[in-house]
Amino acid sequence: MNSILIADDEVIELESLRRRLERFLGENWTILTAGNGREALAQYEKYSPQILILDICMPVVSGLEAAEKIRRNDRYTQIIFLTAYNEFDFARKAISVRALEYLLKPCEAQELESAVEEAVRLTQGHEEMPPAPARQEVREEPDPETRQDRILEYMEQNYGKNISLQTAAEHFGYADAYFCKLFRQYFGRSFISYLTGLRIDKAKELMRRDNLTIREIGQRVGYPDSNYFAKVFKRVTGKSPTEYRGY
Repeated sequence: MNSILIADDEVIELESLRRRLERFLGENWTILTAGNGREALAQYEKYSPQILILDICMPVVSGLEAAEKIRRNDRYTQIIFLTAYNEFDFARKAISVRALEYLLKPCEAQELESAVEEAVRLTQGHEEMPPAPARQEVREEPDPETRQDRILEYMEQNYGKNISLQTAAEHFGYADAYFCKLFRQYFGRSFISYLTGLRIDKAKELMRRDNLTIREIGQRVGYPDSNYFAKVFKRVTGKSPTEYRGY
């Protein structure tokens, strides 16, 4: 059974997320819910969901504590954290968890869909999160604009590769959550949402000027699976790659 677990102690937020994911994922996925980390652990033990969306700060057992316990024996479950902006420093403790993404509450639809879409892709490919790297010294740059430019340059140079929040953070020597906070400050979006938008923009450029097949375009912008590329393209643009191209 394909299942995704959402854990949040705010009832309205939990119900809103459940409904949005039901609409987005359809009948192929079962949506499980929990009101705190202890309930999330019980649901995980019972159903073994492939994707977890966990509020970081919850009563009884926090989402971070639940994720740490799950990650000790499970390298494959994809974990997405929900966090308030002022909780990012707390989230920096999540080095061993290797979360896929940190989504800022209240969660925007595009960011949620991009993160879940990527989690589904990784789940279907049975890809595990790599082991946590050794902590590195943060290579601070005195000029924030220079730091922003370097991140932008990295994205432009690597969008066609299999990059993630973790690989980007490691490149710059930051903890995942700290890099996520910086990225949102600079670009106003989560890492996965920005990367998805960049890839689709590049794909549209290739469609306008190059005589490449849809499969070749998908591969060039970071989507080796042409079906997955078509699905993401249609979600972002409202058209399939073939419809966008006009034939």
